[in-house]
Amino acid sequence: MHANHVAHFAIHADDVGRARAFYENVFGWRFEEWGAPDFYLIQTGVGEDRGLRGSLQKRMEPINGNGMIGCECSISVADVRATGEAIEKQGGQVRVKEMEIPTVGRLIKFSDTEGNLACAIQYNEGIQ
Repeated sequence: MHANHVAHFAIHADDVGRARAFYENVFGWRFEEWGAPDFYLIQTGVGEDRGLRGSLQKRMEPINGNGMIGCECSISVADVRATGEAIEKQGGQVRVKEMEIPTVGRLIKFSDTEGNLACAIQYNEGIQ
């Protein structure tokens, strides 16, 4: 049985630099540029404690539209396709169909029965 831990969180921001400075100064998190412009991996841990994986990214849609407000978590699953089927069977909705994140794994975005947005990710072998 796969553990299905919360494996990743994403912070969406209008001003990525401002948000980065906030989280660096308040929580001591470290940031590493990765992939697309205005996308950073977040290192929350110190030393041997890796902490929780995270990212800071430019908000894709304005808040006054459908823009994400809050932190979006990703739940690690053994089979993202089966998880998507289970989500829909239980009254949730797959909002973004399965997509590949190169070198990382396969991901879906979904809303639960209450409209909360989250992700399910099946990591590639050796990641996690």
